[in-house]
Amino acid sequence: MNDLIKLQLEEASDAMEKAITHTESELTKIRAGKAMPSMLDGINVDYYGTPTPLAQVGTINTPDPRSLVIQPWEKSMLPVIEKAIIDSNIGLNPQNDGNIIRLAVPPLTEERRKELVRKVKEETEKGKVAVRNIRKEANDGIKKLKNDGLSEDEIKIGEGEVQKLTDIFIAKVDKLAEVKEKDIMTV
Repeated sequence: MNDLIKLQLEEASDAMEKAITHTESELTKIRAGKAMPSMLDGINVDYYGTPTPLAQVGTINTPDPRSLVIQPWEKSMLPVIEKAIIDSNIGLNPQNDGNIIRLAVPPLTEERRKELVRKVKEETEKGKVAVRNIRKEANDGIKKLKNDGLSEDEIKIGEGEVQKLTDIFIAKVDKLAEVKEKDIMTV
């Protein structure tokens, strides 16, 4: 196989890997009924005038599968953290006892589970679209190599390899979706 085609394939593979990683991180934000510190990843608190990720102003623990405990490094941050959680609209009510903030994660209703599965399908579809767009870019790059003296056969072989790569990454996205859906639907 031509070195230029190999380079195109490597670039496509790297880009597809990034698309998978992004899809994975988006899926971890979807709550599956179990308490996970990552549920609070998108929350920023006002730390002396600077929006700061919640994880950087205290420790977040899961003492059991149904609750989160936030231990701020400064007690003065308790009301600020509490307000940030309420404002984030993630459906959790903080309980401030003066030292820590507890968040009880309610069990998911059947309706909410189905809604979350739909959200998982949306996110994984975005991941698949990203992979397909990378395939298109890679194929366009390979076709442009015709100007560099690449034969039609070499271009066809290159496009075939890009398709194999695409199939592998689409299967990875499907696997992520399957695992997340199973996680959500497990009561």
